[in-house]
Amino acid sequence: MGPFISPFNNLLCMLLGISFTVWVTLLLVFIIVPAIFGLSFGIRELYMKTLLKVFKWATVRMERGAKEKNHLLYKPYSLNSIIAKEPTSLEEELKEIRRNGSSRDLDGSASTATGPSPSSSEFEMSDTFYFCRRGIESIVDDEVTKCFSAEELESWNLLTRSNYNFQHISTRLTVLWGLGVIIRYGFLLPLRVTLAITGVSLLVVFTTIIGLLPNGRVKNFLSETVHLMCYRICVRALTAIITYHHSENKPKNGGICVANHTSPIDVIILASDGCYAMVGQIHGGLMGLIQRSMVKACPHIWFERLEVKDRHLVAKRLSDHVKDKSKLPILIFPEGTCINNTSVMMFKKGSFEIGSTVYPVAIKYDPRFGDAFWNSSKFGMVNYLLRMMSSWAIVCSVWYLPPMSRQEDEDAVQFANRVKAAIARQGGLVDLLWDGGLKRGKVKDAFKEEQQKIYSNILVGTQADRSRS
Repeated sequence: MGPFISPFNNLLCMLLGISFTVWVTLLLVFIIVPAIFGLSFGIRELYMKTLLKVFKWATVRMERGAKEKNHLLYKPYSLNSIIAKEPTSLEEELKEIRRNGSSRDLDGSASTATGPSPSSSEFEMSDTFYFCRRGIESIVDDEVTKCFSAEELESWNLLTRSNYNFQHISTRLTVLWGLGVIIRYGFLLPLRVTLAITGVSLLVVFTTIIGLLPNGRVKNFLSETVHLMCYRICVRALTAIITYHHSENKPKNGGICVANHTSPIDVIILASDGCYAMVGQIHGGLMGLIQRSMVKACPHIWFERLEVKDRHLVAKRLSDHVKDKSKLPILIFPEGTCINNTSVMMFKKGSFEIGSTVYPVAIKYDPRFGDAFWNSSKFGMVNYLLRMMSSWAIVCSVWYLPPMSRQEDEDAVQFANRVKAAIARQGGLVDLLWDGGLKRGKVKDAFKEEQQKIYSNILVGTQADRSRS
């Protein structure tokens, strides 16, 4: 048997060598080299159009089969509000409740056939109905919690995790889904992991080498070139198809770029189109190694865990950075946590107190190809990246908005809200006032005290008006 095994082993080794050579050649020719020069052969766009046609057919077939079998295909309600709410003030609603309940309003009058009566109490028991109703509404239709759950699609993208009620409907549909699993895990996942390792390895090696050079234009040029090259390779690792709008508004040196936050990959989505100085907390392990190598070539701003809690120290580091117009613009996500691509939540005011020009950016992902939202309370980073790399693709649009500056009669909170509103409007997102910190914490006492203060002012104002009359 010996003489026969040796030729077989040689043949196997030769086939493996040829396969590896072909694999590396295809990666270099069609992905890595075009990524380095920012070129595209249009393969990803053709891939996206093909997927859309397959999704459309699968969705029609699935809906038809569900209707025949009387199955519920989608959730009975979407992420939109399920309770009809009219934009009315607390005072107006209390007036309406008092008129309907106790026949008294906030002006101290009783609704009678002859006209209003001058008598009224400072507090009406019926006022509690307003707060009870609002509390029940918040429980039933919690607009905050919905921002931290995956978005339910109106169509099926052959991913079981994209439809909560997936079940067998037809053999052809199941075969198509199984073929998709083979393509995603057998071909796309190994390809993407290879590209991700290549991009991260090149970033660590090249930035470490560039860090040995003296500061100057050559170092800055090489640093920006390497960062762009590596981020573009990482974008290919996600099969990301990105459309950039209004590039004339791209952030400039000495400014601050603020964007809504859906995923950790927001960083490479933006950085593959321009270089930024990153701001973040120092980590250990692989992430710490990447941070230490990056900061050698580029003035990123990394904070120790205890330093992050010092607002004044953070503000000073940011202020010193933007004063130097030769340094890259700072990239900040003021929400402080990831939101599920449907809304924009409260912006922390720290980055709006510096006084620098702010460049707003709106990012909107297309969930039909893969859910980019990172639910950090449910999935770890490795699990999340595996889900991203086993999705069909990451498709998104990026809008560069005109630069904005703080007005004279505007404080940092008002400025942050104005920027947030502009981002939400451009990205087609819901503008919410809630703090994203509610994802893990309780409602701050300040929110409760604000409602109490409004109600108290209404009662005090009513009493003062009655005294003057």
